[in-house]
This record gives sequence, structure tokens and C-alpha cells, in this order.
Amino acid sequence: MQTLRRDRPGARVELDYHGPFDLLIATILSAQCTDARVNKVTPEVISRWPTPQALATADPARVEEVIRSTGFFRAKARALIGCSGAITGRHAGQVPRTMEALTALPGVGRKTANVVLGVAYGEASGVVVDTHVARVCRRLGLTRHSDPVRIEADLMALLSRTDWIFFSIAMVLHGRYVCLARAPRCHACALSFDCPSRGRTAAPGRRRPHRDRGRD
Repeated sequence: MQTLRRDRPGARVELDYHGPFDLLIATILSAQCTDARVNKVTPEVISRWPTPQALATADPARVEEVIRSTGFFRAKARALIGCSGAITGRHAGQVPRTMEALTALPGVGRKTANVVLGVAYGEASGVVVDTHVARVCRRLGLTRHSDPVRIEADLMALLSRTDWIFFSIAMVLHGRYVCLARAPRCHACALSFDCPSRGRTAAPGRRRPHRDRGRD
């Protein structure tokens, strides 16, 4: 953990947001899409539907049109409208602050909930497990699992709770820019000294990246 903190001392999410609702929208849109693309789309979503109340009553076809470039736009539009309706009806228009309440929203799974709780609220509720984190942690030998829920359980048992938020962000960035899926940059990796997969062309994470299961 000390090595990771030295390597990425200012680690932050690359999604642009101005509050919990913005971040929730951006995280839902980020599934199977680059953060750069999401950062171009989220401002228009917020501009047209600035509150959960507004988005809850939006025309699905209009939402689909705005978010089309992020991919899976029909499913994402349903998720955005559905979770906005639940936030409006159950939580007085405020994005909830607990894992239980967030994952009860339509279209929101543990990964999205962990991002919102950790980044927007500073609540260490768990560890974000996306395709990058899953790949890197298997290569590092921190888990043998491929299921995100089981990977998260392994990481929560290994790490201090005070490290969960930083680790989540830093690991996503490490997988995105260093421990790449097809050609890991071991020569540039600060963690390579202790990595059992260093220099291997068929490392544990070299299998085809899984898609996050469930609603994330």
C-alpha cells in the first residue's frame, strides 16, 4: 500500500462531477465506456435534467438520444430514469448515503454504490471492483476469483478500511494506464517487484476481461 500511495499520491476519479447526483449519473454511464466520453455526455444530461425529479419524468427516447454515444444507451436510460424516480419517491430527491439504499435503486449495483459512497461522501463501504481492478488484483495474486463480489470480499479482508477508497481509485488508474489487459507495462510498474505475474505474457489476468455482472 505504501508503494501504491507513493506512486499515485493524488489519485482521483477521472469522471467529472459536481455532486452525488452528477457522480451517480456519470458512473452509470461509464459502464463499458471511457471516462472521456462520459465526461462529454454527463454535462448535457445535467443541463437538460438537473435534478432527480426532472430526470425521473424525462422522455426515455430523449434520454436515449443524449446518451447514445456511451453505448448500451437503452439500458442506461432505463437505469437513469428508474433510479431518479426511486431517489425522488423514497429519498426526498437526495442520493442516499448507504450501500443498502443505493443498491436498492434500479440500475445500481455494488460497484456504482461504492464509487458514489467513497468519492462523493467519503464513506468507505467497500472496494470498487471493475474490470481493471479485477485484472490487476488477479495478476498481483490478491485474489483467485473472477466474480466481482468475491474479489471485493478478498480485498476487504486484506486491506485496512481506511485504505479502501484510495485503493479503489488507484487500482482503477493503475489498470487503465500501466497494467494493461493485452500488454502490461511491467517495466513502468511500481508494483512489479512483488508481482508474481511480472514479465509473463500469459499472466493470470491475461484472460479476456470479464464484464461486471449484475446491474453495473
